[in-house]
Amino acid sequence: MPNIFVILVLFIALFTNRTLGVTYGVILGILLDLFIGKKIGITAIMLGAIGIIGSIFDKNFSKDSRITMMIMVMVSTIIYEVGMYFINYIIFSINVEIFEFIKILLVEVLYNIIITIIIYPLLQKAGYYIENKYKENKILTRYF
Repeated sequence: MPNIFVILVLFIALFTNRTLGVTYGVILGILLDLFIGKKIGITAIMLGAIGIIGSIFDKNFSKDSRITMMIMVMVSTIIYEVGMYFINYIIFSINVEIFEFIKILLVEVLYNIIITIIIYPLLQKAGYYIENKYKENKILTRYF
């Protein structure tokens, strides 16, 4: 099952800034926890972490390459799923089934990469539009 919220929070953090990426991640995580979660806050923590990771990727990598974006989505999905598994292991004391977890992780990473390939042009255009509006310089030229 693809996790579109990881992709969405990653793209928001890539094209805006860390604060907005974390804010959207936490809000989406709380909404997801309210509707389908067992405990409120677990998904919010991990999607907030994806917002931080997205801002780190923004400073270190280019957003123009589709391959780079696929790698960013792959790394973000792995970090999200491992974090969710670890937090659920601590809170709910679930049994450790590494083989099943790796199988689910690989399928989810593959789905997220395929979704990224399909919607990348749309997200890139929307992202650059938001980036131009959000990060434009607002300089008072009256004194210059």
